[in-house]
Amino acid sequence: MRVDREVTLPASPTGSPPQHIAVIMDGNNRWAEKKGVPGPVGHRAGADVVKPLMYACRDRGIKTLTLFAFSSENWQRPVPEVRALMALLSRYLRREIKELAADGVRVQFIGRRDRLSPRIAKLLEDSERATSHNTESTLVLALDYGGRWDVSEAAASLARDVAAGRLSADDIDETLLSSRMALADKPTPDLCIRTGGEWRLSNFLLWQFAYAELWFTDTLWPDFNVDELDVAIEHFRGRDRRYGARAMVESV
Repeated sequence: MRVDREVTLPASPTGSPPQHIAVIMDGNNRWAEKKGVPGPVGHRAGADVVKPLMYACRDRGIKTLTLFAFSSENWQRPVPEVRALMALLSRYLRREIKELAADGVRVQFIGRRDRLSPRIAKLLEDSERATSHNTESTLVLALDYGGRWDVSEAAASLARDVAAGRLSADDIDETLLSSRMALADKPTPDLCIRTGGEWRLSNFLLWQFAYAELWFTDTLWPDFNVDELDVAIEHFRGRDRRYGARAMVESV
């Protein structure tokens, strides 16, 4: 029996859908093992989920979808698997980018690019350029990304400005730090979905998830579908999102 589990942080009684969903796509290899097929087949099946999910989000008024595609720690995986993942990314973008561009989807990437091959880095740049004019919805792929790296990079950027005299240390606050981090130009993610049954964030958007609702499911990523998305959204809509404030109680 599958058990869906959630951990929630304080949150506002609007009943509206989330503006920005972020997904930790976990379970491709376990899906492949269950099916008795090689790991790359699981990753390909997982990639096939992306486009339907993105369009489903847009149909539900959710304009931004961020996917954790490759973490900073994923470099520790076997070299053949990393190569297969990068080849899959390359094929996916080459195959889908024209359709995404025509459908009004803006594609963006967050994370380090200095450790990617020049060919992959150029493909990311070309994909962003080809869709930069679109405003219907945004698909963000996190590649070679880690939440701790994101915070440290933002802090280092501010430190360089202080050292150069462009900024006073007294001017640094949460807003300024946030402005130097990934997704600074996007609505803050308000719903995080993790598939695959694990109960952790795995170094994903640690700063940005401060007040996100967290929804965990045992469903492996290649099996995640629109019905499950709707369950997560309905859970979100039912939350009383107070951001640390006390709920108002009417006196009688």
